[in-house]
Amino acid sequence: MRLTIAIAYGGRWDIIEASKSIARQVAAGELQIDAVDDEVFSAGLQLAGVPDPDLLIRTGGEQRISNFLLWNLAYAELWFTEVLWPEFDEGVLDEALSFYSGKQRRFGHTGDQVEATEC
Repeated sequence: MRLTIAIAYGGRWDIIEASKSIARQVAAGELQIDAVDDEVFSAGLQLAGVPDPDLLIRTGGEQRISNFLLWNLAYAELWFTEVLWPEFDEGVLDEALSFYSGKQRRFGHTGDQVEATEC
């Protein structure tokens, strides 16, 4: 299990910086525009090499992602709690993990498509 805490991080900023890096590589002839894909783009992000989150836990009662890991959260499950971070304890974590364990991870597919590939 990996816990990632991002402080002073901005998802839009991260996407813009990765885009600029790719644009520089294309302009320098180091990269062909048609070679730009999810993998190339992800490699330019601040968390390159870190697996995308499977679960985002948002404390404090807010139900939004607030510019947090905009690219990386594409297939994450989102769990919200009224509990503030300083009071977040093992019991609250168990609630979040229980929520997550009941999810069918589909990664852009329908439930029927996932079940068909599992057979």
